[in-house]
Amino acid sequence: MSILVLVRHGQSQWNLENRFTGWTDVSLTPQGRADAVLCGKSLQDIHFDRVFLSRLKRSKETYEGFVEGHGQRGLPEIEDSALNERHYGDLQGLNKAETVKEYGEEQVKLWRRSYATRPPGGESIEDCERRTWPFFLQYVLPLLAAGKNVLIIAHGNSMRPIIKNLDHLSPDATATMEIDCSVPYTYTFEGDRAVSKKIREVPGMVVKGTAKIA
Repeated sequence: MSILVLVRHGQSQWNLENRFTGWTDVSLTPQGRADAVLCGKSLQDIHFDRVFLSRLKRSKETYEGFVEGHGQRGLPEIEDSALNERHYGDLQGLNKAETVKEYGEEQVKLWRRSYATRPPGGESIEDCERRTWPFFLQYVLPLLAAGKNVLIIAHGNSMRPIIKNLDHLSPDATATMEIDCSVPYTYTFEGDRAVSKKIREVPGMVVKGTAKIA
């Protein structure tokens, strides 16, 4: 038996400002850091063997807060751009509400919550799956099959492909599901197969969802 925990980073400054972030390297807000600490505290019953992070600092800063709350230090870390957030191309830095006013709600919804549609100059969720899921199969799944407990702190759109495949979701269901910040999505594995899933409550959590439009 082994455990996989997926965590989306805590609230970033551009989450707070309702901007498309993508690969822009934005730090957490103080509240995002505080919620990451609470996330760590909620998982003190699990001893981890490895942590995987993206190359964006909001992933690393969330892990730093997580360690503060959890208490386990010195965990082997692997950082890889395969776990980076979806690249939002020309939309990066734009306010989401203002983008809706300019392009219309339906177009922005298509860019954000369609599986295969790319924003201008950016990646679709399908594109994210092409880099994230092979990385998971090559580097993460063998550890789980060997009985190791693994923590992944990444981003909503790099977690979607992993959840899609573990939960056997359709592309549409994958694109439209909400993934909360600093909330542990916990899977129990037997060998290389996920046998159960639980989304844990984090006592005291302040910020879960970050976007003002669905």
